[in-house]
Amino acid sequence: MSAVLVLNAGYEPLHRVSLKHAIRMIVREVAVIEEAVEGVNYGDFPMPMVLRLVRYVKLHWRKEKPKWSKKRLFVRDGNSCAYCGKAAETVDHVVPRCKGGGSTWENTVAACLKCNRKKGQRSVKDAGYTLKRMPHAPSWHEIEGRKSKRDGLWTR
Repeated sequence: MSAVLVLNAGYEPLHRVSLKHAIRMIVREVAVIEEAVEGVNYGDFPMPMVLRLVRYVKLHWRKEKPKWSKKRLFVRDGNSCAYCGKAAETVDHVVPRCKGGGSTWENTVAACLKCNRKKGQRSVKDAGYTLKRMPHAPSWHEIEGRKSKRDGLWTR
């Protein structure tokens, strides 16, 4: 089963649900189909790719910044190395963990294996690198927008 993107009534991405859950939302009339797979039906309904809620849902829990995770870090950095721009495969700590750096938004970047190995347990400056983009704590909109854009289901 494929995941279906759910948008708020104001077209902000909320989350993904299973196809079965999406059909239940349509039947209960809490959501409408915004985008469907052409020529493919799921029972009496077109196969949904994107749903939009009929009523706006306030997101009190989304006021805070997203918690750090490796998956969200790769989304924030667009799956590209912060040093050379190639495909990222690992997480690099700007201030190495052995020198007190933690796994936080402001101290981690996505990196390719080559750059991560070369930098090792040194600081960015000591390794002779420069960051193509500064690490920062992203907003939920940034994380969900890039994630959805990458999947080709929704663009800003």
